[in-house]
Amino acid sequence: MFLADIMGPDLLIVVLVIVVLLFGGAAIPKLARNLGQAKSEFEKGTKSSNAIDESDAITTEVDK
Repeated sequence: MFLADIMGPDLLIVVLVIVVLLFGGAAIPKLARNLGQAKSEFEKGTKSSNAIDESDAITTEVDK
């Protein structure tokens, strides 16, 4: 199969070329910035949900 033959650094180069062709060189930094912001928002959300879950567990243990 063709895709199985290009695994490794060749696949990364092909993906990068396709991304540059689709989005253009100027849009790449904006895309990377947006991905970074989305990642940080996701991490904030998971941290706050973990804090809420832990406070619920403490409350339930105290109620018993």
